Amino acid sequence: MNTAAPPAPHPEEQTLLEAQRKGGLALVMAYFKLSGPGWLQSALTLGGGSLSSSLYLGVLAGTSLLWLQPVAMVLGIVMLSAIGYVTTSTGASPFQAVNRQVNPVLGWGWALASLLASLVWSMPQYSLATAVVQQNLLPGVVEGWPGKVLVVLLILGVSTAATWSYGRGRMGVKLYEVILKVAVALIVACFIAVVITLSLSPQGLPWQSLWKGFIPNPQSLLTPSEQYLPLLQSVAEAHRSYWSDLIVQKQTDVLVSAAATAVGINMTFLFPYTLLRRKWGKAFRGFVIFDLGSGMLIPFVIATSCVVIAAATQFHVQPQPGLGPETAEQRMAAASPIQQREFQQLLNGRAAAGQSVAPAETPSFSPAERKLAATLVTRDAFDLADSLQPLSGRSFANLVFGLGVLGMALSTITLLMLASGLVICEMFNLPATGWTYRLATLTAAVGALGPFVWSKAAFWLAIPTSVFGFILLPLAYLTFLLLMNQRKVLGSEMPRGARRWTWNSLMTLATAVAGCGSLIMVWKKGGPWGLAVVGLVAVAALWFHLRRGEGK
Repeated sequence: MNTAAPPAPHPEEQTLLEAQRKGGLALVMAYFKLSGPGWLQSALTLGGGSLSSSLYLGVLAGTSLLWLQPVAMVLGIVMLSAIGYVTTSTGASPFQAVNRQVNPVLGWGWALASLLASLVWSMPQYSLATAVVQQNLLPGVVEGWPGKVLVVLLILGVSTAATWSYGRGRMGVKLYEVILKVAVALIVACFIAVVITLSLSPQGLPWQSLWKGFIPNPQSLLTPSEQYLPLLQSVAEAHRSYWSDLIVQKQTDVLVSAAATAVGINMTFLFPYTLLRRKWGKAFRGFVIFDLGSGMLIPFVIATSCVVIAAATQFHVQPQPGLGPETAEQRMAAASPIQQREFQQLLNGRAAAGQSVAPAETPSFSPAERKLAATLVTRDAFDLADSLQPLSGRSFANLVFGLGVLGMALSTITLLMLASGLVICEMFNLPATGWTYRLATLTAAVGALGPFVWSKAAFWLAIPTSVFGFILLPLAYLTFLLLMNQRKVLGSEMPRGARRWTWNSLMTLATAVAGCGSLIMVWKKGGPWGLAVVGLVAVAALWFHLRRGEGK
């Protein structure tokens, strides 16, 4: 007769079970002490993409779309919670499980898309971090090409040291998570300070309309904001539809970017492996949802909402100085060369759309059209910092934005390195420890080229990158929707009855929303060729599925 005692639970599991037994304050304290993977997801999502998307969302739509990013994040957390459920129930590698039990096309597509998104995403983060150090934190100190090289090397060194600490056992994981928690707290605090500054200004903030912005209104996705209506009405009727359609088109790109930066495909790959590294099992299935809510949802909603509010207050329906009816000298003094070119391109687009019978004539634009074009030119975080200087002083504006934006970029860079390393180790079935893991994380160091390749588009490179990531996201969602219903994977832990209906309903909704958005962007960016690529992937997945069925 075997009388051996059952193995003792993992120390963190012991802490959780003991806290659940005591309840009350002990449970709350234990929950915050154990939290970690959710904060890593928060640090990854609060990067240059979230910042740029939130800022331009405020520029284009004011506060009418404050609800969009929280809704996108909630749908993303539904999928991450499902991923957490599968991972904590099986304790197995999701990549291997998908390849064996679902479909290798989906498994390898998920891994490759996650790796590609991490590599592409690393470039704008380096560009943004370098720009904010040179323009906001140390202006005039690290200038020019030598200064840029120095900043990039420092960023790479700090990020590498932080990322490699994750591979040094349990204490390294805890240290890494503490660093990222501090970074997220700093980011959130900086942008809260911005909103407080605006609320204490003589103009204040329209809090009643701000709260209305958090109420979902799908109609606001398809029409310009109410604040644009007087300007549009002042444009000649023959040209009004061009400007209205242009605003909606720009909104669409930013909407997709905002949704994509809430939960990216590489986040869906990283999350389960952070759970496995913490050795979280079945006892943590409910706790995973708390961890995502407290560590990811709340910081994300606060930070992005603050950026939207600040951008809406400073820039929405406000023409860029120097792009109105001023003289050429005034335009040169107040608008950057990039903004001047963009302004002219917007007007040229209207001229091409409304070309008359006599195309040789020089088109004329009314003051209303020029004002509309001036409201739509690109503004970035540096413009927002400059706009706050009269309210808070130059030093405060530069310091707050500098620290907040730098914290966003650095935390995201380290998580992209971590995600890249884990993907490569999984694809080649290598241990995610030691020098194997460390060298694999350096693949994301390709991002260090960003400031030299896209220096003039550092901030807005994040928008097309986000769109690219969003196109790939439904692949991961579909993969885990199928995995959640695989009895061979979950066995007796597969949800049953009402629980299974609830999980499938929420996951199907999230997958459908991501899929519709993805197909729209595939058509807009790739046309028939883009849809053909999607079709080829679908055919390959179906072929493997049928072939596997025949082999049984």
